[in-house]
Amino acid sequence: MEFKHLVEAAEKWCSGNPFDLIFAEEDDERRLDFYAEPGVSFYVLCPGGTDTFHVWSESEDCLPFLQLAQDYISSCGKKTLLEVLEKVFTSFRPLLGLPDIEDDSFEHYHADMEGEPGPDHQQMGVSQQ
Repeated sequence: MEFKHLVEAAEKWCSGNPFDLIFAEEDDERRLDFYAEPGVSFYVLCPGGTDTFHVWSESEDCLPFLQLAQDYISSCGKKTLLEVLEKVFTSFRPLLGLPDIEDDSFEHYHADMEGEPGPDHQQMGVSQQ
């Protein structure tokens, strides 16, 4: 993807959350820098060719929170910039003072497990006399 399209996607992503795109450089490396109050910053190195995205922060306070996003990027499959940014945003929610959001797939599974057992499921250990 052309770098200008990545910048446009990043700017659009920033419109829906507390981050601002504060720097975009294509000369030495395809790098996008983001910042949000209170001092949460990170940057994304965008692939040029077959490479993958890479996220990092100059802030020691932010680095531990990026582990989830780094693991996600290194997992199987090609990722888009928006997928990477969303994973970073989820990782930084505690630093931004936002509540953690539960994994939707876990909530869906958990919701299926709640409630009364169906007619074909007997409750173990309960005798009804």
